Amino acid sequence: MKNRKHQSLLLFVLISLCASIGQAQQPTNPAAAVLKSHIMVAPEDIKWADCPPAIPFGAKCAVMEGDMKASNVLFAYRLKMPDNYMIHPHFHPADEHLVVISGVFNMGHGDKLDINASRPMTAGSFVVMPKGAHHFAWTKGETIIQVYAIGPWGLTYVYPKDDPRSK
Repeated sequence: MKNRKHQSLLLFVLISLCASIGQAQQPTNPAAAVLKSHIMVAPEDIKWADCPPAIPFGAKCAVMEGDMKASNVLFAYRLKMPDNYMIHPHFHPADEHLVVISGVFNMGHGDKLDINASRPMTAGSFVVMPKGAHHFAWTKGETIIQVYAIGPWGLTYVYPKDDPRSK
């Protein structure tokens, strides 16, 4: 009986060891394995700056986490836009997740900026635009959104004439 208990215990230890080795060899999500310390930013600590050239003039940006140019890494940035600010139809190389912090961020799908075909997303709204999906936006009142994605970040306009980098 004592020998049987030892065999059972040994079998349990071997199974546990094999399971832990299998888990250790599982790949980790590179986007989740980068952060080395906590991040805590109060609204008054945000450092607003000019946005990347792909974003139309008049908005301000603040990177909250990560590097928007790094591959396979999560980043978050805020975009502060004035009233009646427009972002013409465009798409991104990865899924775009956004949360409306304040104001009204009107969003629509498609290749034409049509304010009548947009949906008002108010403070607290959450939106996900799939990779490659054509969409547009405009604001009502000063509006702040927070965008999350896996880098590298990019914005391609449906119509090159709408791209502020070409002006």
